[in-house]
Amino acid sequence: MQDTQPLRSTAFTLSGMLILGFVDNTIPLLSADTGLWLFHALRSSMVVPLLALAALLGLGVLRARNPGAVLARNFFTATALLIYFGCLAFLPIGVVVAGLFTAPIFVLLISVLFRGQRVGPFRWFAVAAGFAGVLLIVWPDGGGLTILSIFPVVAGMFYAVGAVATRAWCEGEDALVMVLGYFLILGVYGALGVLGLTIWPQVAPPGPEGWLLRGWVAPDAGVLFWTFVQAFGSVVGVVCLTRGYQLGEASFVAINEYSLILFAAVFAWIMWGQVVGPVEIAGMALIVASGVLIALRSRAAQIASPDPMRPAP
Repeated sequence: MQDTQPLRSTAFTLSGMLILGFVDNTIPLLSADTGLWLFHALRSSMVVPLLALAALLGLGVLRARNPGAVLARNFFTATALLIYFGCLAFLPIGVVVAGLFTAPIFVLLISVLFRGQRVGPFRWFAVAAGFAGVLLIVWPDGGGLTILSIFPVVAGMFYAVGAVATRAWCEGEDALVMVLGYFLILGVYGALGVLGLTIWPQVAPPGPEGWLLRGWVAPDAGVLFWTFVQAFGSVVGVVCLTRGYQLGEASFVAINEYSLILFAAVFAWIMWGQVVGPVEIAGMALIVASGVLIALRSRAAQIASPDPMRPAP
């Protein structure tokens, strides 16, 4: 078995999360002048040549062993990120990222309900804590349910299905072809959205409020530049994260991924003056604690009980 390199793994993972935390904060630079659908279509058209170049440099392969499984898995992952990017124009990025990171909670529930896994009280406690964190985010300071705040949690649910499908359907697939499938599906979403809004145009409010309703808008130099920054940063961030998983134990890499919440919130504060309230901070903390506990207990359960049908603490 290949030895892990925890320090290098942590460095790669944190670097990837730092890059993604920055590039995701560039969405407000795009949402005022263009639309979600054109953004995804343009970004995917930029990413695919970058992935082809990576393959030519010997960093991976772009041929899937099971194309149907790769596309099916990436349908869920791409749908999760479509919702995620749709929310970035309307909600504080820390809240959106925290909603996406409810995925480990849903992974555990899916494993119990549909894969026959049995878990002990510690992980059930983690699930309860995580959902308490979700309630604090969708029921913020005013006490009224914020419907928009639910959508990042829906993204987390879709992302969880994609995470389970990665191992169940796509084991042995190259990371590069998985990334290609993800961006291709997002590109198709974008193209269909632009086409639909061209055939059935909607009145898009000015500014970020029109992010979801804009179809084709001729991109200017600023839109093209920041879309490329998003494309390039996304590829580099995902490559760093993939390298982190190659060098480290998966459960601990998953814990390091939670640094994205911190990086995204810090960049949002520096770039946009976004301040997350104390109730939302408490919710984010509970979600992080829940995910960390689930990762640690899942790792301990794998060591203590190789039989997935046997309950572990």
